[in-house]
Amino acid sequence: MAVYTTIDNPELYFQVELYSGTGSGLSATFDGDENMQPTLVWIKNRDTTDNHMLYDSVRGTGARVKPNLDQAEGDDESNGVSSFDSDGFTIGTKAAINTSGENCVAWCWKESADAGFDIVTYTGNGSARTISHSLSAVPKYYVVKQRNSTGGWIVYHVGNTSSPETDYLRGDKTDATVDDAIFNDTAPTSSVFSVGTNAPVNGSDDTYVTYLFAEKQGYSKFGSYSGNGSTDGPMIYLGFRPAMFLIKRTNATEQWEIVDNKRSVDNPVNDVLVPNGTDAEVAAATGNRIYCDFLANGVKLRGNASSANENGGTFIYMAFAEQPFVNSNGVPCNAR
Repeated sequence: MAVYTTIDNPELYFQVELYSGTGSGLSATFDGDENMQPTLVWIKNRDTTDNHMLYDSVRGTGARVKPNLDQAEGDDESNGVSSFDSDGFTIGTKAAINTSGENCVAWCWKESADAGFDIVTYTGNGSARTISHSLSAVPKYYVVKQRNSTGGWIVYHVGNTSSPETDYLRGDKTDATVDDAIFNDTAPTSSVFSVGTNAPVNGSDDTYVTYLFAEKQGYSKFGSYSGNGSTDGPMIYLGFRPAMFLIKRTNATEQWEIVDNKRSVDNPVNDVLVPNGTDAEVAAATGNRIYCDFLANGVKLRGNASSANENGGTFIYMAFAEQPFVNSNGVPCNAR
């Protein structure tokens, strides 16, 4: 029998949560059918130009980094994410994530080798080296952030050129792909990833966090596509109905863009946030940022924005499932 997916219930490992701030302590409970205790919570205020905020259980509650900035790690103490709960998370009074009446979104993952997600912290030594991870699979995407000092979000992506280990992107910038030995020009393996001597990934005595993702059939997908400049854009086969879809043009200066199934509950999916900026949510038109449909088995681009579907443009994506196209019993999912 064909193997359609390794994960029948994506909500066990990834969920999108919408909430409205109260200005006081708030417990956000996931509204999915499955309970999930997150280990990574990425929050953005949808209504204002506040920074993105990212918290994880490995660095500890309150330890905050901002995906749109190269700032060092800060300590929000009890004002940020104060606990990672059995089916959600609790936050304090930090204005960027809990201003009364303002709407926020949280993208949440649970660390698990089964789901292809690992959080690794390490201290740099200034010499090219390998660092162990626990995926037991080759990571397709990972991002390194320096914690103790200013340092950008250094992104490895398997679809970023034909030799991705020789190039990198900045998650906090609009920059096109950079050719550099920041990953020591060495591809990751099922047990390690490599870093060079560059301070953003391996400065002597500097501290780092890395978020690594391997691909799991029917649950997650990391790839690339070429734009055609048409409102009848490419269809990107994922093998699942997506819950979240993130893109970046790699051959030009363009924004990172993210859409999901909770902010856009119907097609077209066009409620866009920008991970490298503070922009409030925008309901994009066809020629303004990503504009697409979420299908039972992937994404169909319906817009021709230069940031998402420029003719001849090259793009990378990261996607996580709401439901596999076909579950492990051979039962297909429904379209939206």
